[in-house]
Amino acid sequence: MNRDSIGVGLGDGLPGGPRPGRPTRSPAGNAAYVLTEDTPVYVISVAAELSGLHPQTLRQYDRLGLVCPDRTAGRGRRYSARDIQQLREVQRLSQDEGINLAGIKRIIELENQVAALQSRITELADSLEGAASALQQREAAVHASYRRDLVPYQQVTQSSALVVWRPKR
Repeated sequence: MNRDSIGVGLGDGLPGGPRPGRPTRSPAGNAAYVLTEDTPVYVISVAAELSGLHPQTLRQYDRLGLVCPDRTAGRGRRYSARDIQQLREVQRLSQDEGINLAGIKRIIELENQVAALQSRITELADSLEGAASALQQREAAVHASYRRDLVPYQQVTQSSALVVWRPKR
């Protein structure tokens, strides 16, 4: 997503940091907000202007479940930068590609499913890598525990070599 095309002042949230849009204490002691692309900050009129759509269109998209903004305590809609980008994508698919709203909803659902599956694959790959590393460490510990003064017994397997016996005369 192109951050420049959405708004000003949107920063990246830090992993493990405070929740988006929640006040944190800066070194000076005053409260500061951490804004991410998921922080709901835009009222419907601003979101409509940023997306190039009519506010009633945004309400209709919300009713259809195409773009679902967060709600305030008074049930007012608050759109995030990600919601604005999704509104633009819905408009592009509808206007440029000629896809109906039901098709766009299905596309969004499938894109969300793909994103969730990719996240799960990454999670499983990390887990597998950790398990393989632990197994290698255990194997190395077992090999390190061998006694060096013993020679391992190796059972001789039956050979298929041909031996010719010639008696002495």
